This record gives sequence, structure tokens and C-alpha cells, in this order.
Amino acid sequence: MSKFSRAAIAIVTLLLGIGAAADSATFPLDSVKGLKLENVKGEPSNYRGRRAVRLTEAPPPPGTKPTADDAMAILSESDFGDGTITVDVAGAPRPGAAEGARGFIGIAFRLQDGSHYEYFYLRPTNGRADDQLRRNHATQYASAPDYPWQRLRKENPGVYESYVDLEPGVWTRIKIVVSGTEAKFFVHESNQPVLVVHDLKLGKARGKIALWIGQDTEGYFSNLVVR
Repeated sequence: MSKFSRAAIAIVTLLLGIGAAADSATFPLDSVKGLKLENVKGEPSNYRGRRAVRLTEAPPPPGTKPTADDAMAILSESDFGDGTITVDVAGAPRPGAAEGARGFIGIAFRLQDGSHYEYFYLRPTNGRADDQLRRNHATQYASAPDYPWQRLRKENPGVYESYVDLEPGVWTRIKIVVSGTEAKFFVHESNQPVLVVHDLKLGKARGKIALWIGQDTEGYFSNLVVR
């Protein structure tokens, strides 16, 4: 191979590397900088050997009832349509949580106005429950505000949730792959999705990404990468 050919290959490789880097973004989540907190308290934390962001529900205003609606930390610099989101999460019921708490934790995407978004999440305490029906509800897709999990489960039982082995409070890698109106949800670095959704309820859209927790959850998030 000539020197010219080797130089040309090196240039092409470099350009491809630059292009790949430009198409990805990493959010280490070692502080709350760049996060817009909505109905949550956020703080940097060291959890199980890594830096992370800890989220818990914010106390409701005096005289109002607590709500878990739209409890999230929005990545202010994010802009996501199609692509892949990977993040490590650890969720568990907070101390003093209600009996029905599951440690709900996940990622919202294509967030358009604070109330319209798609999201996948885990119910960590369901993963190894003795009740098989609870196990079958370990993962969930939902879409706010019109398609909460209750409606999806009632109208299409078993279609928008599935089983996966989970442990509360343990670091768990999740990945969401989105293309048009289809999304695939991967857990534990598996090559196969645990949940496939062919009809994202907001259609083909784009918007911000957010760290999401459900009611009575103590949640940790680390090392989010978008491609």
C-alpha cells in the first residue's frame, strides 16, 4: 500500500470518528448542573461506588395533596428525536414508602412542554416477587398525559409491559432505541429488547430527555449517553 493510500485511509478514519463524536452526547450526572427539577429534589451523591444524581419527590406545597405526576429532572441541553439513550439507574422505595411503592424509575423522552412525553420505566421490587403477575409488570411503557399505565393495561393487557429480572437499589443499565413511532427497551445490556412498542402515542416527535421517578421512589442516575 502506498504512502498516499495510507494517508487517505487515516484521513477518512479521522473524519468518521469526528462525525461519530458529533452525533453523541454524554451526561455524566455527577451534579445537578444542567438539570431542571420538576416536582423532585435533586442532589449529587456517591452511591454503590459511583457518582450519581439522587432524585426524590419534592414535598407538596402546604395544603395540597402529594402527587407523583411529572416528577422528573429535565436535561436542559438535550434535544432528542430518533436515536439511542443509555443510562445506569438504581431505584427502590424510599424509607417510609407506602405499601404499593415499587421503586419506579426510568427515562422520559421527546418531552415537549413538561406534560407531553413518552417514557419507559422499571418496577424494581416486581422483578423477584413471588407473585408471577407482579413479575410480568416489571417494565412499563407509558405516554403522558393521555396514556398512563392504567389505561394501557386496561385496554391492552400485557402489550406495554413485560418481565425482566430486577433487584431494588441495584445499578441497572437500561437502553431505549427510538426510530419514528417505534421504540425498543433493553435492560442489563441484553442484545434483545424486553419490550417493543410499535405505536408511540405522541407519533414522530422530538423534545428533551428527562430522568423520571414515580411515587415514593429514591432514585439514582449515572452516566447517560445519547447517540
